[in-house]
Order: sequence, then C-alpha cells, then structure tokens
Amino acid sequence: MAKFSLFGHSQPARMAEEDAVVVIGLGRFGSSLAIELMESGTEVLGIDADEDIVQAHNGLLTHVVRADSTKEETLRQLSVPDFSSVVVAIGGDIQANILTASLLLKMGIPNIWAKAVSEPHGKILEQLGVAHVVRPEKEMGKRVAHLVRGVMQDYIEIGENFALVKMATPPDLVGVPLGEARVRATHFVTVTAYNRPVSGWSYTTVDTVLEAGDTILVAGESRRVEAFSLLR
Repeated sequence: MAKFSLFGHSQPARMAEEDAVVVIGLGRFGSSLAIELMESGTEVLGIDADEDIVQAHNGLLTHVVRADSTKEETLRQLSVPDFSSVVVAIGGDIQANILTASLLLKMGIPNIWAKAVSEPHGKILEQLGVAHVVRPEKEMGKRVAHLVRGVMQDYIEIGENFALVKMATPPDLVGVPLGEARVRATHFVTVTAYNRPVSGWSYTTVDTVLEAGDTILVAGESRRVEAFSLLR
C-alpha cells in the first residue's frame, strides 16, 4: 500500500468527476499554474513529494497531496487515471518527470501536459507520446526578447511563425480609416482590435479610425509584426 499525506476537503475520486485538473510538481511553474487554475474556477489536485511545499499549498488548492508520482500504485490510489487533464510540472528531477509522464500515458489519460527543461528533454517527452510539451523558460525568453527589441506592450507567439502583438498606435495610422491605411497590403499584418481608454476593446473594421493613445492588437508573421511595431 502506497503512503501519502492528504490535505483538503474533497476526495480525488469526486474531483475527477468534476473535470478538475491534476498538477504534479508544485515548484514555481506548477504552483503558479495551479493557483491560476483555481482562480479561474477549476478545481485542482496538487501532488508534490516535498512535505514543506505541500503544507504551503494547503488551503490554496482544492486538494494537495504529498506523494511519489513515479509510483503507479500511488497514482491509482489517488484516482489520477480518472482525470482527463494532468500537468507534469516537475522541473528539478528530469527522471521523475519522464517516468511520471510515461505512467500517465500508460494509464490512457487523454490530455497530458508536461514541462521540459531543455530541448533534449522536450524531444524525449514528445517521443514518448506527450501531446503538449511546455518549455516555459524558453518560451518566456523568446517573448521577453521580442519585447526588449521593440516597443511592444505584449507579444504572444502562435505556432511556429505567427504572432499577436499589443502595441501603441503608430502615428501614421492616427486619423485614417483602416481601409484607407492599407495596413495589410503595405505591411502584411492585420490590425484586429483596438482599445480606447474611455470605451475599452473593440474589433476593427475598414471604417475604424484610430486615435492617438489607442492600443492595438496586430496579427501576422512574427518578423512582420515585429517590423510593424518599430514604426515611428
């Protein structure tokens, strides 16, 4: 019989029926993810091998457990196979990360997300069959690099070569209907929405006239939107 310490008011078996999420590994990434899920209204079963970490999350998550996720018996006793979504957020122990992911795949869990701390690690997870491999440090590094180089307020990469950028309205677009500005024909990007301090966010049309102080969302190829963000 596997041994583990349980904290929380709900049993894992009941949580699995409520479309909750299991987060295994409550370090910086796993903790932030789990708490964000809770704040969005999703119940979370958190699992970590460290007693102090588990104690620190008692009361923050629906249920938190001190347990060894590399033991199949433990995962089954916690009803983990009954959950549809599990995140392997273990970062400090690659072996435990890979073994845990392998066990989850064996259990047939349909929606597995796993953190990779390096490219080789990520490739191993992909070769195992993990559909969603997350590289938080690399992805955040790329995002910040784009923000540092330009005047973007935010940058989100969507796929291999497509991005969505939040930025101030370039002076050349102020006071001109977007249909006349020919942004797509000239810069090969699309202004999809704009935010005006008084009225908030709205979708753009060909008749939209942007004002100084508006914030816009621009979509397009990564290099194109970055070049567009540099317009003065």
